Amino acid sequence: HVCFPSQAKDAGAELVINKWFALQASADADDALDTVKRLVEHEAFSRTTPNRYRAVVNTFAGANPRAFHAADGAGYAFIKDEVIRTDKTNNQVAARLCGSFGTWKKYDAPRQALMKACLEEIVATEGLSKDTFEIASRSLK
Repeated sequence: HVCFPSQAKDAGAELVINKWFALQASADADDALDTVKRLVEHEAFSRTTPNRYRAVVNTFAGANPRAFHAADGAGYAFIKDEVIRTDKTNNQVAARLCGSFGTWKKYDAPRQALMKACLEEIVATEGLSKDTFEIASRSLK
């Protein structure tokens, strides 16, 4: 049994693989966050390929509102950790992802508190890039 991304990669269909990842990351499912966590561990996923990374992580944050804005804050914590981790290798991708928290003031008080705490943790991260720091600190204002 060969998995679809492996077959597509062998065929040189990188765009198709990105679409496959994005479709799963945006799925309105109860286990969406667990799915995304499995996707970032998938053999066809690459943290150093911006389009592949955005197809999974940015799609989750931007196109899966139910999972990203889950009341328990797990989606926020995942994205916060991804921003901090990715900032070390690709600060422009991390800064763009950090923008996912930019509308935190438009949500109910519990979600505002969770998103604000994530932004504060990002800003307080030692060695954070100028780009990501700027997006996070500006979002807090």
